[in-house]
Parts: sequence; structure tokens; C-alpha cells
Amino acid sequence: MNVQRLLLHLSNAFEKIRNVNSVDIEVNLEFTPNPNTLKYGVNRRILLEGAEYYQSREEAAEYSKLAIKLYDIFDEEGGELVDSVMIGQDFVSINLKNTDNLRVINKQIIDILKEHLSSGEEICVPRSTNEVLDDDPRATRIREILADEIRPRVALDGGDITFIKLENDIVFVHMMGACAGCPSSTMTLKMGIHERLREEFPEIEDIVPVE
Repeated sequence: MNVQRLLLHLSNAFEKIRNVNSVDIEVNLEFTPNPNTLKYGVNRRILLEGAEYYQSREEAAEYSKLAIKLYDIFDEEGGELVDSVMIGQDFVSINLKNTDNLRVINKQIIDILKEHLSSGEEICVPRSTNEVLDDDPRATRIREILADEIRPRVALDGGDITFIKLENDIVFVHMMGACAGCPSSTMTLKMGIHERLREEFPEIEDIVPVE
């Protein structure tokens, strides 16, 4: 079992222990720069580190009991409403296909989060990662910058950014949660992250998001 899987197992076990206590779970809606994404802050730890991202109903059904419950929210005509779900350390971000009837949708989401987190049910199960191991020593430093400086900032807005690879002086990343499809994400990449990376590696030509 690799370190990531071990941490995820520990996270689930840790959360099950905490969920049986008498502290009421509080869930608060926070709007994000992405008009189609809602972030819900929770007054307890959900994951020990990182984030889990589900871009389809099938993916959620396989790996997360919590995420699939959120995918089961439908619009008034019975159409699928949830586009993707991201579970962070102390929040859940939900990308919606439309934000009509938001008051009703918001109540449904809060009820699901409170019920699931109070029940002690498993939140998500570990899965293998497709992370590319890069021999370029710059890749290690880029991962550190993203982990220590960038990811905590974007998490405040309900998003996450992970490193995929460094190829021909171009950095490829995966944008999740509120960062996915956000109108301001291009500025975040070009004006923020790219410039930060160029402070240490002036030869970096671009930073490119990959689905």
C-alpha cells in the first residue's frame, strides 16, 4: 500500500472516530469566483491532506459514498444537476450544470453533507494515482511550490491544482473544484502561478491545464 492510500485509510478511520462525538456538524455555504461552483465549509476534518475529485456519476459511485449522494440531486425536470464534486480537507466543492432554484439545491446539499458526516459512513475509498514520476529535478521543486504556496490559496476558494508533468519547459497541471472552468482561472495560471514558477525557473515557457 503506497503512502497516499495509507493516508486516505487513516483519514477515513480518523473521521469515523470523530463523527461519533457529540459535536454538531456545521456546514456553511461559501460562494466562489466560479459562478457555477458552490463551496461548503465544514467544522471538522474530512481528509488529512490533499483532495479527491469526481468528474462523473460513475467515478463517484465507485469511490465515494458521499459524492454519489450529491450526484443524486436532480433538477425539477429530473435532469442531472451536479457536474463534479471535490472533497477537500475541510470543505466540499460542487460544480453545478445550472444554478436555477439555488435555494432548494443549497438546502438539499447541506442536508446530505450533515447526514452523511454525522452517520460515520465512509467518505471515500483510496484509488491509484496516475501521477507521472519526473526525473527532472525541477519537477520536485514545482510540486513543493504548488503544495506549500498555491494549493492552500486556491483551497480558500474551493479549488485545487495538482502537478501532472514538466515537458519541454511547459508545466502541465490539473485544475479541480472551483478552479475547473472558472473564468478567472486563466489569470490565476498566467499571472499568478506562472510568474511564481518563473522566479525560480525563468526558462518555464507556459503552464497548461489538462482535463
